[in-house]
Amino acid sequence: MVTLALDAGPHGWILRYCRRMSDYVHSPSAGFNAALVGAALQAALSTGRRVPVFGIVGLQGSGKSTLAAQMSAAAESRGLRTAVVSLDDFYLGRQQRLQLAHHVHPLLATRGPPGTHDLALALSTMAQLQEGRRIALPRFDKLADDRLPSTQWPLTADRCDLVILEGWFLKTPAEQDAELQPPLNALERDEDSDGVWRSWCNRALARDYPALWQYIDRLWFLQGPGFEVVPGWRWEQEQALQATHPGPTGMDRGQIDRFVQLFERVSRQALRALPHVADRTIMIDSERRPLRFS
Repeated sequence: MVTLALDAGPHGWILRYCRRMSDYVHSPSAGFNAALVGAALQAALSTGRRVPVFGIVGLQGSGKSTLAAQMSAAAESRGLRTAVVSLDDFYLGRQQRLQLAHHVHPLLATRGPPGTHDLALALSTMAQLQEGRRIALPRFDKLADDRLPSTQWPLTADRCDLVILEGWFLKTPAEQDAELQPPLNALERDEDSDGVWRSWCNRALARDYPALWQYIDRLWFLQGPGFEVVPGWRWEQEQALQATHPGPTGMDRGQIDRFVQLFERVSRQALRALPHVADRTIMIDSERRPLRFS
């Protein structure tokens, strides 16, 4: 994990560099090897953009935030300022999701799938970062299941030289309507038998997210062996999160197993589609060890 230095300012905490402050980054291993990190940084800086945006996509627990933190540290060692932004930090607040659950479908109370993000906030954040403005970076508290107050968002200290955006379904295309018909798992069968929830999420993915994807100049895909590893990876994340924030909140293993079913459909679509979309695919095994580049 990368340790950040913070200064207290009149408007809240200020990052001395444009790096992401996150005390819940899950490091699944010692990290990726220096050659891979160096290649990723070189790819990010070779776009020709004044402030390039490098995307890292992979299923839950695949090591996205680990690679992002390593890239940020490598960039800093070269005197570059980076902002690391997670798609997770743009989740809608709890009350907004409860309204969606009331008006559209109860499953929309749960964060994660397409349609549960504040796209206006995400687009504004990315636009301002590319313009070189000093901004507050949104933060979402996963244990509290709500966005942190804006007074607790860290401020970028100055114009960034590189923005790293990580998320579990970056640039994943929507499915065809016919593909949505058969339930994919027990949750879809029992809690979305009429397909309203998955159809709504799929339409949101097709309609709302491409505007955000347009900010990504390069995309690397951490391709795991299959969706079957995700429950275990996500459980490891939850344990690490609870270890740093002990208390009654959080999910147990049974809740995690149900939770990941909300992500299964889009995750499987990502596994199918992203090798043809990403600029580079890094195949990793169940221990997140890179196997090969493509």
